[in-house]
Amino acid sequence: MEIARAAAGLFAGRGLKATRAEDIAQAAGIAPRTFYRYFASKEEAIAPLYAAGARRWAEAVREAPPELSLPDALEHAVRQTLTPGVGISAASWEWVRTLIRLASTSPALGKVWAEVCHASEGALGEVLRERAARSAAGLDNVAEPVEPAQPAESAEPAQPVVSAEPAEPAQPSKPAQPVVSAEPVEPAQPAKPAQPVVSAEPAQPAEPTPRQRFLAAVAGAAVRVAVESWSTTDRPPNGPDGPAELALRNLEAVRGMEWRERE
Repeated sequence: MEIARAAAGLFAGRGLKATRAEDIAQAAGIAPRTFYRYFASKEEAIAPLYAAGARRWAEAVREAPPELSLPDALEHAVRQTLTPGVGISAASWEWVRTLIRLASTSPALGKVWAEVCHASEGALGEVLRERAARSAAGLDNVAEPVEPAQPAESAEPAQPVVSAEPAEPAQPSKPAQPVVSAEPVEPAQPAKPAQPVVSAEPAQPAEPTPRQRFLAAVAGAAVRVAVESWSTTDRPPNGPDGPAELALRNLEAVRGMEWRERE
C-alpha cells in the first residue's frame, strides 16, 4: 500500500505522464526492481488504492445488520463508506477525485479502474450470496412451538395387599455354585482404532447465482457512476451533490426492482 500511496501522490502532484515507475520506487523507498516485482507498469501501482475503496464497500454490505433488506443494507453501506468523515476523510476524497479523473483520461489507468470495478462486482456477489444463505438459515432454523405436556389424570391410591393366609417362612436358598468353563477363555482382542473418513473430492464453495451476480452489478454500477459523476465536478464530497447522496439516489431509482432471489 505504501507504493500505491507514493504513486497517488506523484500522479496528483506531477501528473501521470511526468511520473516514471522509477520515481514511484524512489518515493516509496524501494529499488526499481522491487517495484517491478509487484507491478508491471506505473499505472498498476495505483490499483491497491482503487481496490481498498471497493473492498470497504463490499465489507460494509456484509456487516450491515442482518435484519435489513438488501436495498436497505446497500444504502447502509453507502452511508458507511461514501460519507466524508465516516468512511474516509474529506481531504482523501480530493485524492479520489484526482485519481478518478486520471482514469478517464488515460486508457492504461482506465483499464486498471475497470478491472478493479469488475473484481468489486464479484466480491459483492459473494457477499449477497452469504447474506441470502444466512437469511435462509435463520428461517429454516425456527423451531416448531412445543405444546405443553398435559397433566396425567389422577389415579386412585393403591390399596395395601393383605393376605388372608399366614405367610410360610422363607427357605434359605443354596449358595450359587461358580460356573467353571471347560474351555480356556481367549483374551479379548483390542479394538482397532477407527479410520478417519476422507472425502475423495474436496467440497466446492458455493458460487453466487446469476441473479445475485446481476444484483451485484446493478448495485456496483449505482456506486461507481455516482463517484465518477461527482469526480467530474468541483463540488465538495459532502452535501446533496456528494458521492454518497448521488449513490443513494441511484439506488433509490432501482429500489422498485425485484431484489430477492427468485425461487
